[in-house]
Amino acid sequence: MRKKTEFAFILVFSFLFLFSLFCAQERETEPVQLQKISDNIYEIRGGRGANGGLFVGKNGVMVIDAKMTQESVDQTIQEIKKMTDKPIQYLINTHSDGDHVQGNRFFPQRVTIVAHENCRKEFFHPDRNGEPSEWNDPELAPFIPSVTFQDKMAIYMGEKKVELWYFGVGHTTGDSVVYFPEEKTAFIGDQFFAGRPQLIHSYKGGNSFEYVQTVHRMLETLDAETFCSGHSKPVDRRTLKKHVTQLKKMQSQIRSMVEKGQTLEEVKEAFDEKEQGLAGVIFSEISSRNKN
Repeated sequence: MRKKTEFAFILVFSFLFLFSLFCAQERETEPVQLQKISDNIYEIRGGRGANGGLFVGKNGVMVIDAKMTQESVDQTIQEIKKMTDKPIQYLINTHSDGDHVQGNRFFPQRVTIVAHENCRKEFFHPDRNGEPSEWNDPELAPFIPSVTFQDKMAIYMGEKKVELWYFGVGHTTGDSVVYFPEEKTAFIGDQFFAGRPQLIHSYKGGNSFEYVQTVHRMLETLDAETFCSGHSKPVDRRTLKKHVTQLKKMQSQIRSMVEKGQTLEEVKEAFDEKEQGLAGVIFSEISSRNKN
């Protein structure tokens, strides 16, 4: 009798534990919402995947980044339909990370997908673990960027001009900035993170030192005042500059440690857990430079 009671208790406890995990996951995924930035410009928040953007033009709609799942894309489209019956004309991929592009396949095929030419190449880049990219599947071909640019591109939404800029290697090799000059608002993908160090995808050719120069060029070129990114609320120029300054300080500290002959393990131990990934990237970049 005692064993049956213990077994029943374990079953109930296991059920409650699994149910609590399920509820926690559900709470983590907020419904897709459109947060107004300025007239006709919105940030797409919630759902599965990174924050995106939306511009409602005279004759059509531009979406910036695509979430990850059909449910999140469907929610995005439904939210757009609540405010306009204009069709989605363009989908801009700021870079090739899955949380920004997986949802491409759930948009109507008539939508023109635009990205930097390096971003398109990175769709076919092997995964971090070396596995071939799923985008090699011919059935996904309609959802890979079909229009690319090198340095700068303009898209006219009626009389409104939207600028696409490429300032160089950073988070990856193909990061685009979508700029609305009249509103002084820029969507910069993963070129900024709040509350955590900058993420650099070395396996995609990203580089922390080039990232610093890339962001400097962006700030010097664009008169933007508001910067919308994939994993934070909109920030101002001062916040973005502070983010870069912190990275430069970290680079300087690690360079000094490398010059003293300290190992990768010793370098990582000098930083807290959330900084150790970036510390390893910077160590490798400096070590590679010294060898050359």
